[in-house]
Amino acid sequence: MKTVGRLEDLAPGEKIYSCRFMGDRGYLVTFKKVDPLFVLDLSVPQSPKVLGKLKIPGYSDYLHPYDETHIIGIGKDAVDASEGEISSRGLDFAWYQGVKMAIFDVSDVEHPKEMFKELIGDRGTDSPVLSDHRAFLFDREKGLLVLPITLAEVTGPRTSPYQYGDYVFQGAYVYKVDLDSGFTLRGKVTQYDSDEVFKKSGFYFYGDRSITRSLYIGNVLYTLSNTRLQANDLDTLAKIKALDLSSSATPTPKPTVTPTPAPSPTPTPEPSVTPTPTPSPTPEPTPTPTPTPTPAPEPTETPTETPEP
Repeated sequence: MKTVGRLEDLAPGEKIYSCRFMGDRGYLVTFKKVDPLFVLDLSVPQSPKVLGKLKIPGYSDYLHPYDETHIIGIGKDAVDASEGEISSRGLDFAWYQGVKMAIFDVSDVEHPKEMFKELIGDRGTDSPVLSDHRAFLFDREKGLLVLPITLAEVTGPRTSPYQYGDYVFQGAYVYKVDLDSGFTLRGKVTQYDSDEVFKKSGFYFYGDRSITRSLYIGNVLYTLSNTRLQANDLDTLAKIKALDLSSSATPTPKPTVTPTPAPSPTPTPEPSVTPTPTPSPTPEPTPTPTPTPTPAPEPTETPTETPEP
C-alpha cells in the first residue's frame, strides 16, 4: 500500500478512538481530556485538510451515519481531573464515566455541533458497541435504536470522579431517535429473571444471558445472548417467548461407544509331551555261577583174578 497523503500534528498527545468516511469527508475522534471531533476534507487524497472541529467532554468509540449531515456517536462521557490529580501524575487528563450517545450536526463543516446527548449510568457502565459495531441496531425510517448495556450506578454518595458504580442491570436499551427530540428511551429488555445475579457480581460482571446482539423482523424484536434467544413485541416491548439455547449451544456429546473387546485369542495349548521315560537299563542278569563240576569218582579197580592153572 502506498501513502499518497497525510495529516500530521493533528492532535498531539492524543489517541484516535474512532473514524468514519462518508463520501469525500472524513470524521475523526481523538481523546485525552476532551473529545475533539474533526471534520476532514478528503476530496484531494494527496492533500487532506481539516475543515472544522468540535471539542466536547468525553469521546466516541463508534461513529454511525444518521444521514448525510448528521452522525451518531457512541462512547463514554468524561470529567476533568482535579488540579491535585494532574499535579501528582504530571499529566493533564480526564476520568471517563458512563456511556454517552450524541448526535452531531456536521452540515456546517467548519462549525460542527452536538445537537443531542444521552448519558447512561456511571463509571463502569459499558456496551459491546464500543468494541463491536455489529452490536448496534439502528433504523432511521423506524426511528429505532437499540443498544446493549451493562449498567453500573453509584448508589451512595459520590466520593470521586473515578468511583465505580455497582452493577444493577444488563439488557437492551430501546430508543426512539430523531432530529427533533434526539434520544427518547422507550424501555428496556433483559433476559435475566432476577436482579440477584447483579448483587453478587462485585467489580466485574459477566453472565450467560447478557445481550450482545439484537434485530427485528416485522413487529418482533429479537435479542441474543450466549444461552437464550428472546422475542419481544417491538411496540410494547412485552416478552413474547424465549428459547433456551443452552442445550444446543453445548454440543451434544456423541454416545460413548465402548468398543467390544476383541476376544483374547486363547493360546492353543501346546500338547503336553509326556516325556518317554528313559528305560531303566535292564540289569544284566547276575550270571548263574557255573557249578563247580563234581569230580567223577575214580573207578575202583577190581583186581582181575588170575585163574589158577
